[in-house]
Amino acid sequence: MRRYQILFFLISSCLLLSGCAVKTVKGFEQQAPAVTNYPVTYFSDAKTDYVYKAHIAIYGRDFGGIFIAKKINDTLYRAAFTTEFGNKLFDFEITDTSFKVNYILEELDKALIVNTLKRDFMLLLKQNHAVQEQYKDNQNTVYKSDAGKRSNYLFIDKTSGQLAKIVNATKSKEKTIISYTPQSNILAKNIVIEHKNIKLKIELNYLEQ
Repeated sequence: MRRYQILFFLISSCLLLSGCAVKTVKGFEQQAPAVTNYPVTYFSDAKTDYVYKAHIAIYGRDFGGIFIAKKINDTLYRAAFTTEFGNKLFDFEITDTSFKVNYILEELDKALIVNTLKRDFMLLLKQNHAVQEQYKDNQNTVYKSDAGKRSNYLFIDKTSGQLAKIVNATKSKEKTIISYTPQSNILAKNIVIEHKNIKLKIELNYLEQ
């Protein structure tokens, strides 16, 4: 009986440690948080129409076209994708706490796809992240922000001071990675949204106006 108790303790300890040692910040040094909130300033200028040449690969289908994100007011964004042939793929209204589908192509109107796009674009356009933990290595400062049953890890490049990457993860697995190539503090010239567990990838390249 005692042998089984010891075995149970060892297994429980391993699970606990693996739950804490998230791959995303493995090898990083944990610090006391220097901030309580991190504001993401990409897409923050209400005077700017954020227009990107876009490519979406989803379950073997490829869509190319134009993605537009517009800040309507302090809390509301409009995000739309139009194909190269002028057909609308989707049109969403997004806040930090709400997501409205104005239109989505029937082919994409599946619960799994809609919920994934919802999570992606709510994260992409989220303006403020409450910070619970902080980590660092030689290249990045990382802020951990709780997001329900998941967490968002925001990688701030030490050289540029700009947001370089957001990793959305559970306690044990990375789910989504948003990578940025900054052009300024309000504009990322290239954005890639990659999924670890489903066949969906979004690439956005800013169109100079």
